[in-house]
Amino acid sequence: MSISSKETSLKYLSQTIDLAKKSPPKSTNFRVGCVIVSFSSVNPAGTILSTGYTLELPGNTHAEQCALTKLADNFAITEPEIFTLLPSEAHTTLYTSLEPCNLRLSGNLPCVQRIIATRHNDSGIQKVVFGAKEPSTFVKDSQSCKALTEAGIEWEYLPDLEEEILKVAMEGHDKKDVEAEQQQKQQQGGIQPRGGVNKILGVMQSARDAKEERTKAENGNVEAHGSSSNRQTQAGDGTHLQESSAPRNPKKRMMEAPPGGEDA
Repeated sequence: MSISSKETSLKYLSQTIDLAKKSPPKSTNFRVGCVIVSFSSVNPAGTILSTGYTLELPGNTHAEQCALTKLADNFAITEPEIFTLLPSEAHTTLYTSLEPCNLRLSGNLPCVQRIIATRHNDSGIQKVVFGAKEPSTFVKDSQSCKALTEAGIEWEYLPDLEEEILKVAMEGHDKKDVEAEQQQKQQQGGIQPRGGVNKILGVMQSARDAKEERTKAENGNVEAHGSSSNRQTQAGDGTHLQESSAPRNPKKRMMEAPPGGEDA
């Protein structure tokens, strides 16, 4: 169990925001910062073991991924061996500005799974603290906290700095997505609007509008020519016959006519 106080946790969350600001703004990522800290009874303020931020390392890297990779590299070990550096008495806590992902659309290993992989008996990361829930821009209804709980890892959500965290995280995103996410946080009860869903609905509506415009244009073009490609004529007995309005090639008609003229 972590022995850090709320004041200490907010201090490290503030550092994750500073780290997140180093990440380049992109519409395909959240700007996130991460700090891994060990605590002890003789050092309740904590010792920083590693830090990371989104895209710090080559590739489409997340903040937690960068912090864990750097920690392993510093001791020339692999990530699955990180537990050897984090005994239970170290009370190791991972601070991240945004709730760690449990699903990556790119197919890369999610950060929650990387955190869980550090566990071996009582060693490894024991607690995760984050300052904002993951927006639904990319993944709807995050299951990160559930996965951490099932793995026996304590987690804590401290929303005190959430407004600033989301502002930094979503820099570079579509303005409508940002506004939708802010509205979601402000509304109480009922169905909450989601930025990603709003974006998809907007695209669908644009497609419908474009289709309607094409249909109107086609109908107008048909009316201008006086008829459709297939026109109905009424026979003497009241039945309707289909008649093509397109002019036929006279030469073709001559070729089709049998000797002695066309059929009567």
